[in-house]
Amino acid sequence: MANKNLFTYLLLAFVSVFLSACGAVEVNKYAGKHHVHGKAPESAETTEPPSAGNTRVVRISGSASIEEIIPALAKKRVVFVGETHDNYAHHLSQLEIIKGLHEVYPDLAIGMEMFQKPFQAHLDSFIAGEISEQQFLKRSEWFDRWSFDYRLYRPILDYARQHKIPMVALNASKELKNRVSEVGIAGLNEEERAQVPAEVDRSDEEYTARLRKIFHQHPGSNKRNFERFLDVQLLWDESMAERAAAYLKEHPSRKLVVLAGSGHLMHGSGIPKRVSRRMDVETAIVLPADNLKLQPGIADFLVFPEAAKLPKAGLMGVFLGTAEEGVLIASIAPESAAEKAGLKRGDVIQQLNGKAVKTPSDIKLVLFEKKPGENVQLQVLRKRLLLSDQELDFSFPLGG
Repeated sequence: MANKNLFTYLLLAFVSVFLSACGAVEVNKYAGKHHVHGKAPESAETTEPPSAGNTRVVRISGSASIEEIIPALAKKRVVFVGETHDNYAHHLSQLEIIKGLHEVYPDLAIGMEMFQKPFQAHLDSFIAGEISEQQFLKRSEWFDRWSFDYRLYRPILDYARQHKIPMVALNASKELKNRVSEVGIAGLNEEERAQVPAEVDRSDEEYTARLRKIFHQHPGSNKRNFERFLDVQLLWDESMAERAAAYLKEHPSRKLVVLAGSGHLMHGSGIPKRVSRRMDVETAIVLPADNLKLQPGIADFLVFPEAAKLPKAGLMGVFLGTAEEGVLIASIAPESAAEKAGLKRGDVIQQLNGKAVKTPSDIKLVLFEKKPGENVQLQVLRKRLLLSDQELDFSFPLGG
């Protein structure tokens, strides 16, 4: 187990048990007064204050480590661990849980929202050591399909590869998600509909209400269709739950850790309950609490990870697009490394560090490990309106 000093965790053990009890307290309005559900005031004119005798309290006088909750988690067949995708500390917490469970129960697998089901074979090849990390990132189309900094997840994938822990791609394809966003589940053709789980449960009104609130927080939501938004969320959650349940049935001795955004896990109404609907399985939900509002039934365990940041990445400071001859520089950030080097908007990158590039993902694949100050070499095609095109070479240090 990693050093306990790596994180300081404030643990609310089995918070859902307490919070469910809190949910039994209901405040009702009666003639301008409030009372606890089950006790109506004798008179509307009473001046006595309402009773608070059913208020529940959580004692949080101490702290615990991930190591101390592993025995409880190890009793469950599925452990759902949430995240904010760009929070490095959350991913380090996930890794600590995976390590702890793997030491206790080696027959473990990891399900990931970040990978789409059509790319499972590349996950398998990477974990087996059959392909390199660069090959894996290219074949799984990481930079096109997930886009968050791969370094956030790298420690988890490295640990899984080192210990040959199976990784399960849980998510529906980007193409199907985009199609559902466009026409809804009902508008899919027969071939597309075959990729959607046969049963999509719409009965959870609290789930729908939470999604509606999130939807209306986004700019321009009044111009978009909430039903399409809801269909996409249902596609994600049902697809991930279906794949997780199928994997558990295919591997009856194996436990599963599911890594997903906290919004897919809180209250159990995204993925967890949809897994349980498909099979009778004991589960636990662990969420990072540093950016959550404590609510009844939100999770079984809440952890408060110590802040952690990735090292700065080396940046050119350009926004990329597509071009027939290579990768278009669509715009350049002021005072960036690219601007200082003399690159211009409209330039087309044809080679980076001696490698031909055709898509923005090719650029990201070369740069994702680079640090500020490291040099890069570019071969660029510069188009000129009245003159012939120029082929230019640039060499400059990356910014941070």
